[in-house]
Amino acid sequence: MDKQLHSGTPAFIDKSKLVKSSASAKSFSTFLFEPTGLVPFQLAWDWQRNWQAQLLKEPSSEQAVWLLQHCSCYTLGRGANENNLLFDLNKPPLALFRIDRGGEVTHHLPGQLVVYPVLDLHNYKTDLNWYLRELEQVSLEVLKSLGLSGSRMPGLTGLWLDGRKVASVGIGCKRWITQHGLALNVNCQLEGFKQVIPCGLRGKSVDRLSNWIPGLEVADVKPLIRESLRKRFGLVWQTE
Repeated sequence: MDKQLHSGTPAFIDKSKLVKSSASAKSFSTFLFEPTGLVPFQLAWDWQRNWQAQLLKEPSSEQAVWLLQHCSCYTLGRGANENNLLFDLNKPPLALFRIDRGGEVTHHLPGQLVVYPVLDLHNYKTDLNWYLRELEQVSLEVLKSLGLSGSRMPGLTGLWLDGRKVASVGIGCKRWITQHGLALNVNCQLEGFKQVIPCGLRGKSVDRLSNWIPGLEVADVKPLIRESLRKRFGLVWQTE
């Protein structure tokens, strides 16, 4: 991986310098990357796929998590219905990517905190439904820490506040190594969501946390996400 592209992310890891976690304690050495500035979607996708490929090649390698914000774009999951795009597919208003995750169309943009865990589910539970629910639980815990009461909707993926969707979850997985993950609307602009039917859910509103907590910033939410991920997945954070 290219060290410069990660703004501090290590290109090659000297394993001898790492503090190894104890498997018996159910804790797992995991690199945490928090790029500064906005990250183009393609670049972040490449980071995840490269790390996933490394874990597939060397299962004893460290896991990784990225916390970042994207430049504005739309992504379509595997088999997504293009009728959920309310614009000409040949003339998209923003960059558009068809990607290897489940789910429908999603909008990424500044002010939305995106969480990309590249985890080996052999360390936890080889069950994608379990993993999706765990990512939702991370969001629930973050909202609880903010004094907000989020909820799930039966049969749907994601998280709602007062009937409005504030978090989306969509994952990819190859031989139980994950990529993609969770997007939490913190203080993002909402206009771009009007160009699509988010997650293919007609009649469901999208919102942001700052409408409940005025002045809330992504920087306020990051440490809450980090702590919830650490506890739920037994992560021992490694940084450069």
